Amino acid sequence: MTAVNTPAPERAGPRPATPATPAGRSRGQRAGYLFVTPAVLLFLVFVAGPFAAAVVLSFYSWDLLTPAEFNGFGNFTEMVGDPLLYQALANTFLFALASVVTHVVGGLLLALAVNRTMSRVLSYFVRTALFFPFVISWAAVALLWKYVLDPTFGVVTHYAGEVGLSTPDWFTDPDWALPAIIGIDLWHTIGFTFIIMLAGLQTVPSQLIEAARCDGASRRQILWYVTLPAMSPTIFFAVVITFIGAFQIFDPVQIITPQGGPDNSTLTVVMYLYQKGFQTFQAGYASAVSLLVFAVMLVVTLVQFWGARKWVHHQ
Repeated sequence: MTAVNTPAPERAGPRPATPATPAGRSRGQRAGYLFVTPAVLLFLVFVAGPFAAAVVLSFYSWDLLTPAEFNGFGNFTEMVGDPLLYQALANTFLFALASVVTHVVGGLLLALAVNRTMSRVLSYFVRTALFFPFVISWAAVALLWKYVLDPTFGVVTHYAGEVGLSTPDWFTDPDWALPAIIGIDLWHTIGFTFIIMLAGLQTVPSQLIEAARCDGASRRQILWYVTLPAMSPTIFFAVVITFIGAFQIFDPVQIITPQGGPDNSTLTVVMYLYQKGFQTFQAGYASAVSLLVFAVMLVVTLVQFWGARKWVHHQ
């Protein structure tokens, strides 16, 4: 008898992927374009478009009512000789520096205290209490503190008088107006920095801390040589975000100390831009100031990124 050779059954396994057809690729590309289109439109309408308009308008003189007239570099030349602009820049840099220092140091200390010494329930309560002011609008916060620090019937003035202390006129004294705004900003926004620091603190590898303890390191040495270097990316992020936000401060200054406070002591560059563009209707000059604000923030941020190479340690 002749043996019949039957083919061996095929082994089950993954089939090779069939190459995508041109029609399938085109459908996938169209779907991708549809998903990206809303973000692109929003960027063009609210970011790229206004920025391009500001660049063009900075070379014109326009009062929002009559036709714009080409001014060349006249607006930028005027900026160079504008002493009020220099004062606004100085106030803004002072506010931003104080904001960065107080937010980073205060947020880090609060994060260390909450992460180490508190129970879970108390930690949850403190985190909520610290972050809650951040969700309140700037208008409500400004009106609240304007009442609290009022020199006539404010809460602080009342209780300070009960114990025989005198309080300054916080918002009418040129020496106290800007520090008062700095303190109000700290109360309102430190919760955000605190949450960032707490999140960064919880990402520090516990193995590094245990190894340092086994080597006999003290708490201060662990903090300085282990915790802070491991948290350096988080601290760098907090510094950059805080500076950008502080350099654009406007709401509390406008509400609490209109027109820049006594002797322009609280006049910031964004508030000065607002005055030029919407009060004196110098739209071209305001556009030039806005480009200056953009350039300053860009340069400072680039310098921060350059300096971060020397102290930020990535795991």
